[in-house]
Amino acid sequence: MKPAVILVGADKGGVGKTTVSRALLDYLAANNILTRAFDTEFPRGTLKRFHGPITEVVDIGETSDQMRILDTLNSAQIKVSVIDTRAGALGATLRALRDVGFLEAVKAGEFSFTLLHVLGSSIASLDEIAETAPFIDDANYFLVKNHINATTFFEWDPVTNRKYFDRVNPAGEIIVPKLDEMAYEQVEIAGVPFSTFVANKTAEGDPANSSFVLRGYVRTWQAKIAEELRRVRLLDILAQRD
Repeated sequence: MKPAVILVGADKGGVGKTTVSRALLDYLAANNILTRAFDTEFPRGTLKRFHGPITEVVDIGETSDQMRILDTLNSAQIKVSVIDTRAGALGATLRALRDVGFLEAVKAGEFSFTLLHVLGSSIASLDEIAETAPFIDDANYFLVKNHINATTFFEWDPVTNRKYFDRVNPAGEIIVPKLDEMAYEQVEIAGVPFSTFVANKTAEGDPANSSFVLRGYVRTWQAKIAEELRRVRLLDILAQRD
């Protein structure tokens, strides 16, 4: 298995990309895929709050932190790295990956690269798709519609659709369903991965006292996301299986 990088990002804020990263990390763990994560929301790090043991907070604009991620891809025992980009940093991150030669290395077959582009509901997301196009020729590029907070995505008319989507060739679309508001809020308060909340555990592994009903909502939500990721064959992509 060659080293794989999964970049989760968007240039628009408020689209729930860290939620997508958290769900992705739970899915990979459930399938016994050892994964490390990099949280580029420097210096605070939202992802690290939930997945602290496997997450480093980095400043993707700093050369030393780029080295922490990329120089260790071949040497690390863990072959899957998830990079959760801070709001507004998707374009800058892709340019950095190009400038240091990572995208050329992907083209040469040294690494696997997957981009989960979390869309917003406005026309601005279409502009993001156009801006992303020059960087994804050799990436597994997925468009993610995140309904976690009941976001409604308007249907773009065919002319507008072609104007933007003819410039990219997405590998597929991933739908993140809505999660019950109270369930989501309780996971946030607990500060643990979704899977830990479902298991009724604390961050330290001790028994928690979470609601059976709310855990059930999260479990069902996770199952729907797992079904989506199986449908797009994410594990096959990471394992380089046809």
